[in-house]
Order: sequence, then C-alpha cells, then structure tokens
Amino acid sequence: MAKKLFEINPALDRAALAEEFAPHKRVQIRDVLTGETAREIRSILGQHTPWGLAAQAGIADPPGPQQVLAQDLKADAGKKRAQELAQASHAAAAKGDYAFRYAQYSLVQSYLEKWNEGGPHDLLLEYLNTAEFLGLVGDVTGVEGLVKADGQATLYGPQHFLAHHHDSHVAEGWKVAYVLNFTIDDWKPDWGGYLNFFDQEGDIVQGFRPRFNALNLFQVPQAHNVGFVPPFAPLGRFAITGWLRDR
Repeated sequence: MAKKLFEINPALDRAALAEEFAPHKRVQIRDVLTGETAREIRSILGQHTPWGLAAQAGIADPPGPQQVLAQDLKADAGKKRAQELAQASHAAAAKGDYAFRYAQYSLVQSYLEKWNEGGPHDLLLEYLNTAEFLGLVGDVTGVEGLVKADGQATLYGPQHFLAHHHDSHVAEGWKVAYVLNFTIDDWKPDWGGYLNFFDQEGDIVQGFRPRFNALNLFQVPQAHNVGFVPPFAPLGRFAITGWLRDR
C-alpha cells in the first residue's frame, strides 16, 4: 500500500499550467499525483467502493438529482427505482432536457453520515481540502479565496452520461469545477466519456480524454457535458469530481 494516499506530483510546472489555463479558463493537468498514490486511489475506486446510482430526468417529479444508494440496489425496490430513473433520464435527454445517469459514491455524504468513518473515502475528501490541493488549484487558475472542496466518486459505465449544462451555482460558492481521473490506462476515443466544452452555437471546441492520473480544472459557469458511454465500452471511467468553493 502507498505510504500516502494522495500526493501531488512535485514536478508540475505551475506557471506553465497557469498560462495554459488563462485563455479559456480550463486545463487538463497530466500526472497530477505521484504514480504510486494514483494507482492506490484507482484500486480504492475499482475494488473497494460500493457504488450507488445518481440520476436526473429534466423536471420530473420529484425534481432535481435523485440517488439510489448501494445498499438499496440489493433490494427489489431499489433495483426497480434504478430502472425507472434510467428510463426517465434517457427520455428526458431525448427531448433535450437536462439529465444525467452514472454510478456514484458521495464522499461528502459518506463523511457526514459516517458510512465508514476514518476509511479511505474520508481520507480522500480530507486531502481534497488540504492547503496543498487548494493551493495547486489557486496557483493554476488564479482564483483567490478557495476555502473548501466537495466531492463524489463517479463511475461512468455503459449508457451513462451527463447532459449539456453550465454549473451556474455561483451563489453557492462554486468557483472551479474539477475532475480527477483514475480511468483504465488506455481509454479508447470510441468509448465516450469525454469532458466536452461547447461554444454558443453548440459546437465542441475542446474535449478532454479521460486519462489516468489527470486533473481537469475549469472555471464555472462554462458549457460542458460528459459524453455518452456506449454499450460496448468497458467499466473503468473512474473519477473524483466536484467543485472548489469560496464559501
């Protein structure tokens, strides 16, 4: 096991990354963690995470994000609810409404509700809130006053997606969105799951491949999605995602 669970690569050229971020307020930082700690986190996500389901289907009743926890997916009622959410999210997306569907383990909810107190998922959330990580994001983005990070572990498998949206929750303190990737090593372009950015006419102007040990940062609001993962794609698009906040 790695001596540390989360260690930033000391060789990162933060000035060069800040230059790359500045024009469009987004960047992908490759090899962001030391290889040993990145592999350890992938092992936690791949082998030791009880995945639930997160979904949203437009303005369905009830509105907003919906969740089915891992323990509930073991029961018939939970399985039925997951199937209903999958169908509703696809139907909403087919109409052009905002929708998403992916496997999820909420680091914040786990921490607050003590699902596995002191376990590796708690430690990951604590590392995301250290001065070292917040400082890296501040150095690269130039955004000042970042005080905390939320987070969720995500797994995009076949037929999962996150529809076009902007992350416009500025009033809630959202400043910078992040995606910390722990996907399988050779993710193929045809497997989808790219983080795509759009111009005002709906054209993709940049897409970030889900690369192992790569950190995507972008200032919000900004139009983006996560591309649909087709049925033939393997499991393996693991990530930790969330927002850096100023309150």
